[in-house]
Amino acid sequence: MPDAILVLNAGSSSLKFALFPNDDGQPTAILRGKIAGIGTNPIFSVKDRTALPKERFPVMARTLGLEDLIPLLINWVNAHLGDVTITAAGHRVVHGGEYRVGPARVTQALMRDLETLVPLAPMHQPHNLSAMRYVAATLRDLPQVACFDTSFHRTQNHLSKLFALPRALSDEGIQRYGFHGLSYNYIASTLPQHLGHKADGRIVVAHLGSGASMCAMKGRQSVATSMGFTALDGLMMGRRCGTLDAGVVLYLMQEKGMTAEQISTLLYRKSGLLGVSSISNDMAVLEARDDPHAREAIELFCHRAARQVAALATDMGGLEAIVFTAGIGENSALVRRLICERLAWLGVDLDGAANLQGTRKISSPDSKVGILVIPTDEEAVIAHATRALTRD
Repeated sequence: MPDAILVLNAGSSSLKFALFPNDDGQPTAILRGKIAGIGTNPIFSVKDRTALPKERFPVMARTLGLEDLIPLLINWVNAHLGDVTITAAGHRVVHGGEYRVGPARVTQALMRDLETLVPLAPMHQPHNLSAMRYVAATLRDLPQVACFDTSFHRTQNHLSKLFALPRALSDEGIQRYGFHGLSYNYIASTLPQHLGHKADGRIVVAHLGSGASMCAMKGRQSVATSMGFTALDGLMMGRRCGTLDAGVVLYLMQEKGMTAEQISTLLYRKSGLLGVSSISNDMAVLEARDDPHAREAIELFCHRAARQVAALATDMGGLEAIVFTAGIGENSALVRRLICERLAWLGVDLDGAANLQGTRKISSPDSKVGILVIPTDEEAVIAHATRALTRD
């Protein structure tokens, strides 16, 4: 067994991880896993390279945080894969700021810079930083690499990044950044396998999961994206509202007397699919419910997604392919169908049987726009970058 790279994606309630060989071959994970339910009922689960369950067990102490769970994870790796030596760690970091155009070695100076971006990604950035600190405390002198979701979108032109705000605020960094860049990076790298010479055409990638966004790609580079200054903007999501009239926020403050913290909780945690349905933030749960509010939440999600595809097509001057990816995009035939039906006027025509089967290509022979379902792999992107930056 070769030396290995540990990939971590730390969130407020979960710690996703993967272990990749530290060699020059095609990166295939040795294992992948997750510690879910942090702070409530933590469950540790692992799958091997065949995607079969390897182990699943509850973590008994509910109060355990990342400072306890990262050592637990490393101890589990040492106990079950004793011939593996972790030689580097790579981290997903949601916000890299205006000037990060690629991955970077983790240093104290970098972490100080990333700390200043916490207000722009309050649900993610603090946990990304905590994971770096706890790895450093557990595995001293282990090289670590930060990979930024925002970096992929640095290819956008100046107009695509601007808000219509006073120039002084734009100069301070209040601009559109975009997120889910690691996912888009992976999809861009695989497009030639699926589209051949058309891979460099005008493509919208729909990353639809608990967090959701879309990216317009031309030449496999980001031209425009639905998310903006924060990961709150754009599409309706599991718990996040997406694009919202700023006047609503003013109304909540001035007329409802809500504090900034209360509004933040409302927009980040109580809105989206959960807020509209009053049932769940999980698309699979809503699809299984015979409830008008559940159906309305699904319809609104798809309505706004279709509208975003059309907007991004305008940014590119056309549309040649749509790629669905991430949890909802890869698994919900209903969501794919409802979005594509709303885009029929653009020449989008779905193959119903292929869509239900979840095959890679789901567009009909008559469709003017290719429609694909491609699983994403952000961890592989992080592993590749970590390997490149830590190679002796």
